[in-house]
Amino acid sequence: MDTEEEKIREWIARLLDEQEAEPLRHATRLAGIGGPQVQAELLRVLKEGTLDQAFLATKTLAMMETGKEESLDVLLEVIHKPANAGKNGGLVSLLEEFDLSEKFVDLFRIYLFGNFKSSALAKAHLDYEEFVISHRTLRKAEKHRQHFLNNSPKEDEGFLLKKQEAETILKELQELLTEP
Repeated sequence: MDTEEEKIREWIARLLDEQEAEPLRHATRLAGIGGPQVQAELLRVLKEGTLDQAFLATKTLAMMETGKEESLDVLLEVIHKPANAGKNGGLVSLLEEFDLSEKFVDLFRIYLFGNFKSSALAKAHLDYEEFVISHRTLRKAEKHRQHFLNNSPKEDEGFLLKKQEAETILKELQELLTEP
């Protein structure tokens, strides 16, 4: 008889099989099994797999009842990898499956440095999510804005738009934090 570990690996293999017509059917089964072992295997795929595999692993992790905070942290780590910068829009689209209230800085960073799709998705979250904001959050966001200003092509029209928008966002947050 198969062990639980072997069954989990088998379902993950089916999830990741490129010939599989309906991989999300297997995602639902894995999410139903749940638990730390399934999460650990899916996090490994998220970190080490292709972007398509990472997408499927994230979709499955988002369906699970537990471990969402750790899954979100790993997802953001993969999104922020320089090697994924120009092609991480699919992963950024899955952020909506998680609680982003503590992730303002990550979203601000994706907005500033992401490709068109990633940046647009991050901006939508920045505009409509409710965040926990502190002075420390604001300082970290300002650090990323400064890095953006120092390391982006200055004549680019997108640069000027992001620069202006980032300044507006940070100014509004500063005003919120200094209100009596």
